[in-house]
Amino acid sequence: MRWSDLFIPTLREDPADAEVASHRLLVRAGYIRQLTAGVYSLLPLAQRARLKVINIIREEMNRIGGQEFLLPAIHPAEIWKESGRWEVMGENMFRLRDRKGADMALGMTHEEVFTSIARHTINSYRQLPQVWYQIQTKFRDEARPKSGLLRVREFTMKDAYTFDVDRAGLDKSFQDQYDAYCRIFTRCGLKYTAVEASSGAMGGSQSTEFMVRTEAGEDRIAVCPECGYAANVEKATSRLAEYQDEEDADKPEKFPTPGMRTIEDLTTFPGGASADRQIKTLVYALNDRLTLVLMRGDHELNETKLADASGALNIRPAHPEEIREALGAGAGSLGAVGVTRASHPEIDRIIADSALRSRRNMTTGANQDDFHLRGVSVERDIQVDHWASLRTVKAGEGCPECEGALDVFKAVEVGHIFKLGTKYSESLGARVLQADGSEVPIVMGSYGIGVERVMTAAVELYNDEAGIVWPESIAPFHVVITPVNIKDAELMSVAERIYAELEAAGIEALLDDRDERAGVKFNDADLIGVPFRITVGKKIKDGRVELFTRASRTSEDVQIASIIESLRAKLEATSE
Repeated sequence: MRWSDLFIPTLREDPADAEVASHRLLVRAGYIRQLTAGVYSLLPLAQRARLKVINIIREEMNRIGGQEFLLPAIHPAEIWKESGRWEVMGENMFRLRDRKGADMALGMTHEEVFTSIARHTINSYRQLPQVWYQIQTKFRDEARPKSGLLRVREFTMKDAYTFDVDRAGLDKSFQDQYDAYCRIFTRCGLKYTAVEASSGAMGGSQSTEFMVRTEAGEDRIAVCPECGYAANVEKATSRLAEYQDEEDADKPEKFPTPGMRTIEDLTTFPGGASADRQIKTLVYALNDRLTLVLMRGDHELNETKLADASGALNIRPAHPEEIREALGAGAGSLGAVGVTRASHPEIDRIIADSALRSRRNMTTGANQDDFHLRGVSVERDIQVDHWASLRTVKAGEGCPECEGALDVFKAVEVGHIFKLGTKYSESLGARVLQADGSEVPIVMGSYGIGVERVMTAAVELYNDEAGIVWPESIAPFHVVITPVNIKDAELMSVAERIYAELEAAGIEALLDDRDERAGVKFNDADLIGVPFRITVGKKIKDGRVELFTRASRTSEDVQIASIIESLRAKLEATSE
């Protein structure tokens, strides 16, 4: 491809609205342009990189027996109502009505559609297992799309689905997909971590996320460098230091705390308590039923953990008026001592974080404005209905599986795999007959990769002050050929010959045939991130050209006669 024929609208200045490196560079380097919030056009360079990622994904899916489908992007509401997710997806789902008034949706994911196909075509265990996948456009009505391609409303996903007759089959299918994902992300040049994760609205018994560490990420993951334990903070646990609480009184003591509204206020109040000796009482509406959520004062609630522990599909903090009506006090003076269904019928249940188990001599609100209770023994004075790990782990806390300490950092999710079990087959009626004639629901798994996420994560990982540094496997071109003066017939003749030889050798080359200064060409080549550059200049009189490696920013002189061999060796080295 000749640069003069290719649409590469590079910019000299960073876009004003770019918050992260990938957004800034993909716009500047002429890869993407925004159409509206969260919706981007992929320009020719981006499409070339995208197709490289897709080809790697397709090869690895086919390697494990995947069969490629292409399903509709628009779905009737009925199938989502059958699975119970029409309401669960809430405002994240794009909804519309056709001309006949029927409710429709733009597909966020395709569990329902694939399961519908299975229920009508698979009826015997002899037809299992099946591995189906597609590479399709998905839609998500993000409330706050931002960061370029990292949080968008339209994107490409590879979603795969496995169908087995039992859990043992699902275990094998899940492992096959896990291994394929590892190969995909390695081939794409990503440094990734596989972590335990919450299944969320997808449901199921187990899920694993594939995360790339970057400050641009909106997820946080906890990793132990000693043993390799890794989990999203929505799932992670940690080992806390044991507390030796002082003996408390026979019953809690109420004391005045005028104006004290926060955990921090009470730590400095005479007769108060340190944050780790306070019980923080939060009020949440879980499926519209008020619930008291108890945390240690210095711990932060993770709402995803609360959702998983409670099984609630709809979660929100209670409104101030709901809290006062239920407990008789406002935030800052709330507590769970003496709260039961009989005494407080508006409160459905009490859920407490595991870090509060067996704690004594604690301080909490008295459910009376400007008063607290001290000397509280959690298991004596509070009727906890359910214990669960609810807190967000912090860096430096103990690893739950060894004596190491956890590191917590930001990351972006590029893939997520789920053991769905029978969640969808039961709700949608996908069942098969076993050898003994009994009928069982099909056991399913679901597996997704964000194609543009992979590209964006690569840019976040590999960039410098000059621009993008693509991994060779997903770069739009392998090499750019840069004649320093296109008006020099001898230089152009050598450049054209090298270009033709590279193309014939299967090496994707971009010939920069623009009538620009050499410095402009070098800067643009650096900006778009092609892994190698061949500079054709005065050294051709000695039979040499300069071979520049973008990642290391190093150059070497290479004989023109051996340029193909030298470049191929470098490409093979970068792909190992």
